[in-house]
Amino acid sequence: MTTTASILEMVNSPEDLRKLNMEELNLLADEMRELIINKVNTIGGHLGPNLGIAEATIALHYVFNSPVDKFVFDISHQCYPHKIITGRKEGFTNPENYHKYTGFTAPEESAHDIFKIGHTSTSVSLATGLAKARDLTGGKENIIALIGDGSLTGGEALEGLNNAAVLNSNFIIVLNDNDMSIAENQGGICEMLTELREHNGKVENNFFKALGFDYIYVDKGNDVETLINVFQKVKDIDHPIVVHIHTLKGKGYKPAEINKEPFHWTLPGFMGAKDNQIPANYEDYNSVTKDYLLNKLNEGMPIVAMNAATPGVFGFDKEFRNKMGSHYIDVGIAEQQAVAMASGLAKEGAKPVLCVMSSFIQRTYDQLSQDLALNNSPATILIYWGGISEADCTHLCTFDISMISNIPNMVYLAPTCKEEYLKMLDWSVKQNEHPVVIRVPFTMTYMGYEDTTDYSVINKYKMIEQGNEIAILGLGAFFENAKTLKQAIKNELGIDATLINPRFITGIDKEMMNSLKSNHKLVITLEDGELDGGFGEKISRFYGDSDMKVLNYGSFKEFTDRVPISELYSRYRLTPELILEDIKRVLK
Repeated sequence: MTTTASILEMVNSPEDLRKLNMEELNLLADEMRELIINKVNTIGGHLGPNLGIAEATIALHYVFNSPVDKFVFDISHQCYPHKIITGRKEGFTNPENYHKYTGFTAPEESAHDIFKIGHTSTSVSLATGLAKARDLTGGKENIIALIGDGSLTGGEALEGLNNAAVLNSNFIIVLNDNDMSIAENQGGICEMLTELREHNGKVENNFFKALGFDYIYVDKGNDVETLINVFQKVKDIDHPIVVHIHTLKGKGYKPAEINKEPFHWTLPGFMGAKDNQIPANYEDYNSVTKDYLLNKLNEGMPIVAMNAATPGVFGFDKEFRNKMGSHYIDVGIAEQQAVAMASGLAKEGAKPVLCVMSSFIQRTYDQLSQDLALNNSPATILIYWGGISEADCTHLCTFDISMISNIPNMVYLAPTCKEEYLKMLDWSVKQNEHPVVIRVPFTMTYMGYEDTTDYSVINKYKMIEQGNEIAILGLGAFFENAKTLKQAIKNELGIDATLINPRFITGIDKEMMNSLKSNHKLVITLEDGELDGGFGEKISRFYGDSDMKVLNYGSFKEFTDRVPISELYSRYRLTPELILEDIKRVLK
């Protein structure tokens, strides 16, 4: 697919939009979609949300005066058209610049981006702060919060609406309703929006009016002229208003219009991809988890598979969801609700298994602590994608160990292979003593034989190879790194190091750690996460009053942003060569 970019050549800033006629504005929307499709097909990214918001973005920038008037995007995964209009189109027109700009709003890139945002349901709350500060300082600018129908299911969105409704000053909420979250919408709020759409906004029980908002419904949410007219009416308004626009997610790319869920975010190469490319016997942690849950359901266990609007991350496709039936729960974009609901399910005898991406479990700290751990509810939580990565700063997955492993009553497990994972999962759903979290490895490895560990013996590490002088504790996915390091130490220093698989993140095997004191000088910990508050620090604290030296390896306490993994491993001294340098220095 190629683009002439004839209109795009004339647009380098929002001011340029006002020089275009209506036909040209519509052509601009089509050209932006073409750029977005080409870019996402090349490097991956959010497709459906950006294709559906093109006309609304044009109309907003046509009517309002950004960055004086301020746009706050919810999640901001729909900001590609905004970036094209606000001076960053070379990140979409030139493949050499495809990685130049992040896929989310970023104030360091442009004054048109107010916040760095990547998580959901936050725009209204953030915008209420902007509006209140404007009122206190005598400002007159418009404050516009954009939020999707899926994001409206998050608790913070409702908290934001509750406060925005009583601001008594200019506050414009653009509700982008495409009848989709990442997957299908869930819950009563979505049913309420469906009723508003079906009746053109004219219903007796209007949720937004009940809160105190003025309200406008726009059925033609992908029509530039209609949107411009509506936004001109609400510009400089002196009270809070909701502009509810009905858009088509994936507009302009027919497969994304028809099959919205897989095209929300997609890997590169989707235009040439064929269906069912994965071999029928392909096995990963998604497939073995689904098989386990279905088997337990068929055995009559009251198992419940849960997630918060991201079923694709875990391979929870429509076939799996249909097979699970009422034993499958998608709570919408509401991780807090998911954890609290899982606690309630477990208390009443059900066996909830909640699957959450590491970056999103951060949203649930209070529920993990108060609703789950304080009540010692035996729910199971599976953490996916945890580890050091090249991710955008908004979606880092390095903080879950520090957060979860320091909550009382919590048992956090780190399997190194398929056999350990399934044994841990089976123990967790059958026991009734603790809330259990399992950090699911990203890459499947195999032990080659059945794991017979009794995980009810809490904080019992596994001695894999008994050596001397140096002991290496490789946590979870980094156990493979520990094996590599052991060999490097033997080759370089002639030392046969002890190799330990800790398995338990939340505690210390004091007996084993004490036993090392007799013939070891150095203990090394490797973890795929943040060092501050992490697993290694527990080991360092244990040996604090002894002569044992300890080296901890993991990530620093920082927000990285699309940094190559090789650069991060070098920065964190996570390569065997750099660790060997440290070992020589310490032993000397």
